[in-house]
Amino acid sequence: MDAVSPEAVTSEDNKSQMVDLSASQHILVCSLHELGSLVQSLGTSASPLVAEPATGIIEPVLSVLLHPSSSARLSAAWCLRNIAVALPSQLTPLLDRCMTNLIRLKASPEAVSGNSFALAALLGGVHLCPLGIPHVVGKKIFGIAEELLRTASQNSRLSLQRTQSGWLLLGALMTLGPPVAKHHLPKMLLLWRNAFPRSIKELEAEKARGDAFTWQVTLEGRSGALCAMYSFVLHCRELVTEDVTRRLLAPLECALTLLAHIPSILKAYGAHLKACAAMVRLRLYDVMSQLPAEAYEGAYNALLRELVAEFTLTDNPANTTTSLLRAMCHVDDSVILGSWLQETDHKAIEDQLQPNSASGSGALEHDPASLFIRCAAVNSGESTPGPLPLGVAVIDSSVKLYGLVFPRVPYKHRLKMLQHFSGCIKQAKSSRQQAVQMNIFTAVLCALKSLADTKTGFGQLEVRKAAVGLVLDALGSSNPILRCAAGEALGRIAQVIEDSKFIAEMAQYSFDRLKSARDVVTRTGHSLALGCLHRYVGGMGSGQHLNTSVSILLALAQDTTSPIVQVWATHALGLIADSGGPMFRGYVEPTLSLVLSLLLAVPPSNTDVHQCLGKCLAALITTIGPELSGNTGSVATARLYCLVCCAIMQDHPDSLVQAEAIACLQQLHMFAPRHVNLTTVVPHLCSTLNSSHLLLRRAAVACLRQLSQREAKDISALALTLVSETKDSKQGILITETGLEGALFSLLDQETNTKLCSDVHDIIISMLQSLAAEHLTQWFTLVKDVLAAATEFGTPLESPSEDVAKGDGDEEENDDAAATFKAPDVDVTHPSVAPRWPTRVFATDCMRKIITVCECDSTHFDLIQAREIKKTNKKGDYLVLHLSELVRVAFIAATSDSDQLRLAGLATLQDIIGKFAKVPEPEFPGHVILEQFQAQVGAALRPAFSPDTPSDVTAAACEVCSTWIGSGVARDLNDLRRVHQLLVSSLEKLKMGKEKSQLYNESASTMEKLAVLKAWAEVYIVAMNQDDVPTGLPQNADDDFEDFQSGENLLTLVKPELLSLSKHWLAALKDHALLSLPPEFSSQLPSEGGAFYSPETIFSARQHYRKSWAPILYAVALWLNEGGYTTPANEKQDSVAEQPPANMQPEEFDADRFHLLLGICVEALCSPTSIQPLESVTLCLKALAVLLEKQWPRSRIGTEPSLSIEILNVMHRLLITRESPSTQLLVMDVVKQVIKAAQENMAHRKELQSTPANQESTTETDLPILGEGGDTGEIVPGQSIVFATLEVCLCVLTRQIPALNPALPSTGFQTPHRLLKLSDEACLLVSSAMLVMADLPELCSPAGSVNILSTILFLTTGVIREMAPRSADLIAIPSPVATALQAMKTLCSSSLASDDRCADSWVQLLQSALATVLDFAKPDPQQDKPGLDVSTLVLTLSVFIMSCPSEVTRAANLQQPCIEILKEAWQSKDTAIKLKCLQALSSIFQHLDRAIATPFIHAMAPPVMEHMSIFTTHRPHSDIELSIAVESIKILESLIAAAQEHTRIGLISILVPLLISYLLEDSKLPSANKPSKAFHDYALQRLMTFGPQYPEQFRIVMGTTPELRTRLAMAVKANQAAANLQARNAAQARQQSQPTKPSIQLKTDFSNFGS
Repeated sequence: MDAVSPEAVTSEDNKSQMVDLSASQHILVCSLHELGSLVQSLGTSASPLVAEPATGIIEPVLSVLLHPSSSARLSAAWCLRNIAVALPSQLTPLLDRCMTNLIRLKASPEAVSGNSFALAALLGGVHLCPLGIPHVVGKKIFGIAEELLRTASQNSRLSLQRTQSGWLLLGALMTLGPPVAKHHLPKMLLLWRNAFPRSIKELEAEKARGDAFTWQVTLEGRSGALCAMYSFVLHCRELVTEDVTRRLLAPLECALTLLAHIPSILKAYGAHLKACAAMVRLRLYDVMSQLPAEAYEGAYNALLRELVAEFTLTDNPANTTTSLLRAMCHVDDSVILGSWLQETDHKAIEDQLQPNSASGSGALEHDPASLFIRCAAVNSGESTPGPLPLGVAVIDSSVKLYGLVFPRVPYKHRLKMLQHFSGCIKQAKSSRQQAVQMNIFTAVLCALKSLADTKTGFGQLEVRKAAVGLVLDALGSSNPILRCAAGEALGRIAQVIEDSKFIAEMAQYSFDRLKSARDVVTRTGHSLALGCLHRYVGGMGSGQHLNTSVSILLALAQDTTSPIVQVWATHALGLIADSGGPMFRGYVEPTLSLVLSLLLAVPPSNTDVHQCLGKCLAALITTIGPELSGNTGSVATARLYCLVCCAIMQDHPDSLVQAEAIACLQQLHMFAPRHVNLTTVVPHLCSTLNSSHLLLRRAAVACLRQLSQREAKDISALALTLVSETKDSKQGILITETGLEGALFSLLDQETNTKLCSDVHDIIISMLQSLAAEHLTQWFTLVKDVLAAATEFGTPLESPSEDVAKGDGDEEENDDAAATFKAPDVDVTHPSVAPRWPTRVFATDCMRKIITVCECDSTHFDLIQAREIKKTNKKGDYLVLHLSELVRVAFIAATSDSDQLRLAGLATLQDIIGKFAKVPEPEFPGHVILEQFQAQVGAALRPAFSPDTPSDVTAAACEVCSTWIGSGVARDLNDLRRVHQLLVSSLEKLKMGKEKSQLYNESASTMEKLAVLKAWAEVYIVAMNQDDVPTGLPQNADDDFEDFQSGENLLTLVKPELLSLSKHWLAALKDHALLSLPPEFSSQLPSEGGAFYSPETIFSARQHYRKSWAPILYAVALWLNEGGYTTPANEKQDSVAEQPPANMQPEEFDADRFHLLLGICVEALCSPTSIQPLESVTLCLKALAVLLEKQWPRSRIGTEPSLSIEILNVMHRLLITRESPSTQLLVMDVVKQVIKAAQENMAHRKELQSTPANQESTTETDLPILGEGGDTGEIVPGQSIVFATLEVCLCVLTRQIPALNPALPSTGFQTPHRLLKLSDEACLLVSSAMLVMADLPELCSPAGSVNILSTILFLTTGVIREMAPRSADLIAIPSPVATALQAMKTLCSSSLASDDRCADSWVQLLQSALATVLDFAKPDPQQDKPGLDVSTLVLTLSVFIMSCPSEVTRAANLQQPCIEILKEAWQSKDTAIKLKCLQALSSIFQHLDRAIATPFIHAMAPPVMEHMSIFTTHRPHSDIELSIAVESIKILESLIAAAQEHTRIGLISILVPLLISYLLEDSKLPSANKPSKAFHDYALQRLMTFGPQYPEQFRIVMGTTPELRTRLAMAVKANQAAANLQARNAAQARQQSQPTKPSIQLKTDFSNFGS
């Protein structure tokens, strides 16, 4: 390659050398193709081949671009493309090199051509490089292409090359997509318009003044223009609007006109222009096939004339045939056309050996546009595109376009064309007739397929007859592929016509022909015709002919004199069985019997017959279906026949038949798994993996894929039985101790077939999901071996915990540098080949899947539990025990030389951190298990932050950094700084402007910068949540860890960068807000782009912003909340606050930022065009709640009710669309902040109203009424904060408690809510809604509050009713009920209840609420009303009585039921209910309004006082009985305090004797239980307090009964003695706790030793 250089090109003395170079072009082409394929397979691992001067491959390849041979130049260009795709970092430098060379060597035709080829190929490979190229490169190339076209006419020696190269570059540029093409579209439209004559007159003038060379250049230019147009339409669909299409049609119509004049031009200037003219036709057909056929409807006549002439070879003396006929036939028909069509490892050679086929003759030089056009061959995995020869390509393109146009032309034109086809076939002779016939049938099939796809009718009877006549003639053709095409066409015609009469006629015609004819051709053609009829009309459409068809085909299949007839008949029988469905069930037995007999009778040499029998057997198995698992006699016989047939085919020597056997076994296993003997099938499949036949290997892998989904454990065990058998084998895939899984990993390194590798991946993943959790060691060893083999000698690596150097925080860089894994120095004479990087990437992904599989068992992530189980069960295998291996695998992958493997390794590392960050280390309490791997994590991340690392790798590493820092694993500030420094270094990239030269597209820079900002945002979020104690750690953590808590140190690390970070965060959010605008507002986007995106990369930048905006938004909200605002002087200020610009007021500056964040939140949460992930919604809600925590931002929405209403409506929508309880709780947090803002605004307005500035005070009636509702009380939906809040609360309550929805129809099938149990989150949701509702009346005017009070009371009482039914299961009062009572208390004590303007209405509604509670308090089994829990009922009544205005409960019809309920509670045998009743009575008896308290005292005081005497003989034995006794005493004391002076002596005379009777005697005191002693102490304490409180009454009572005095005195003395004893014991204990003097006294004084 080095022989070609710029000097050699420009020298005149090297002509002989050029001749030698021309002779070597074939060697160069092969070498370059192999080199390109090799580098592409290596990926980024091939970087040493480029970077090291000794092995540099780029210079030699670039030198071939100057080769005189076009083939060599094209191959070099494709090789450069492969290098650039493998090494994306080389793409931009290679483009720059080629542009430089093109400009520098612009006088050389070879240099212009070769470098243009290279540029086109490199541009065509950009879509395979996710990071792309800088936008400016596309602009430069467009400029070069324009310059080439402009200067083409200046130098005749270079005209052709410059014209070709200019249009080639423009076409390649279109592959960069709409972001690039739309900027150049106006110029492109102008270039296309100028490339063609605008009228017939101009065309005639061209013909008159041109010469042969001029016409060659002209035709090349026009084919190039059409090629660029084709590339544009193909790759920029979004830009092909109606207007653009209309403007494209003008040059296309000119090109179509030009085609009519081509024959005269060729006649005038020579046949050497034929190739140029053919290229023009090819490009024109390609472009028109990509445009809507309706667009050029007026040109159908001229176009069809050209198309028909093209594929009927009217002007073509060569017998050129299309390559599409095989593709137009059904894929299943390959079995009757010969085994060569099956896929093999040497398909390229097989294709070239076939007659009547252009397959295998593809080459780059046939069409240079294939360098950048995204062809199916390259996309399917082939290394090099192979465009077919020009003559074949033109016919192929014309056939495709004909198929698109045919359904849209009138019936009469269809008839003419079909008749014309028949005439062309009849006129042609011998081999030309076959060529014409093949082309015509391909076009007809393409047209029929389009008719079926567009659901278009075929036409009148004459059209049908013409088509059928054409087809029936071909059924008798001697060419098998023509017969096959004819059968396919007949089936397609029947499908399009959909006429049962026509189907019957065609079937009968074939029946007659098959009965009368004896020749092979007729029998085979009409057999297939029957099969195709059934295939395309289905079993229902051809059911009436099924019996005849099957009987005839069964007879033909037994014609042993003609194996070909047997093949076609059996194939047709299989088609009928496949399409017949249940209707074919009655013919299964005879057909199956025939298949078995033929398998036994037909010689193995007739491979095609056996293969067709296999296909037929597969169709029969599908027809029987699940019945095969039955045990009836006929089914058992059929199953046995199937198994015998499979066994016969397995023993066949041909690989195709063996593959059919495996496919049949696979189907049998699907329907009857119990009857397929895996002990023989699995070993056979494993041995088949070593087959030299691709088809057989694919069949075996496909079968294993199905088996692994159901029988993974069995096939793994059966494969291990082959270990001893394969040990002696020296080649192929070996089943070793790693089992089938290891063999499959080895297979991945040997296979190149995409489908086969995909199936192998599926097998491994299925086996992993089934077996990995139980066999972790085996799987870890397997994955570890695959990754460890990447080292020099393929030997296992040492454990990272042994090789990672550990040091202090001052030497963290040395720590990371030392944290590498080294292979031991072992002499290896035959080093093994390392697995390919795709295999290693897949192995790393398998490790991640293993972690996911283990999530179902928490023991895998609990070291303490795993070790305990391991001790008792030696087979116990848990993920946490393999943590060091996990980290090692992640480290190996993250530090590899393959970018894809690095990404997989970083993703694995992030999974490890996420799963094990909170797992405690049992040997070191307070520490976590991941702490020992801090150096490894730092070492794995450091390479990703080097300057030459691709942006996607750095972005992934930033995410891992933030996860690691936020996990709280790092205990020490120095440990934390190791990774923190990496993030600090990444901040430098934010300071680089957008104009900096770069290797990748601007969107890659956007991705990287946003990843850095997102990582910092996540770290800041964790730092701000420093009060959250890391979960999963034991409570007895070390003091040093408690002091750290990960938050304070984090904040000190973040603060130095916070000011610049906040600016970048806000800039990124502004960008995101602009990019989120709908398309109709695109004109508002800044022309210069944003802070982190350029205007050319808007499309690709949006996805990066979508991934990053949510954490950044939350971080900015936290920052603003902590002092980022500049406006409120009374709030916390921080040095991180950003100062506003000089031209903005602080409040305006803050308002802009606040509305930016608020707008992003609202847009993200309510946008119907996007579905945000739950994580983004969560962060957005948190940000919104934090944003509204401070008073100033709340004042912004408080003064704008429409803003508050919008937020509440968005929250309502979220409640409806999001089921997550945590999300709904966050929604309620935001709602609370909005209500708080409204309350503060209301308070502020009232304050302003109460003290109007510079005005005299006014009376209340003169002031305007504040609050929603005004004078009328009307709450207007859509304009009311209160209404919007009620919507939210109602949604929460009815979602959690459906019975509260009065509109819910009762079907009788719903489970009553009282029988269900709410989760903790649901209880919190209900409680939040209740508290919010209770505050709503305060936001209304008096009249408005009345309007909403009934709704609030209905919902509040409904919650109490549904959540606290009378049931033995209800032990404690649920939290929602407690909150409902709190809300009820708030409502009852509201100032509005005593406001003269609405007091009457409030009293009536509160009375109604109390009456409602009293109503559903009574159980009614007949109406399925369980009543209300008594404890809850007592508390509810207590709230009403104590909190409501006295008018509410003074009504006799409410007061008396309340008393009755309290009596019932007091009489209850449940001591807890008694206690609740006493507590309620204690409050009621002390009510300030004696008119309310007196009836309750009269009714309830006597029974309580009577009950107190019981404690004299039956002392309390439990805490609750003690509480009842104490509450009783308190009630009596409250009655004494409330009694009048003259009546008090009576109550005291009751209480004092009772208290004294509660005192224990001295002898009984030591043996009394704890409650009894406590009761004694309490009674004595109350007596000691009561005496001084009421001295006279106390003295009178004590004087009347001397025994009382004596007993009290004894108790006091005993209490005093106990107190003295306790004091002595305490003093003695303090004395004993003092340190004692040492028993051995030192004689030497050491006090001065230190000096």
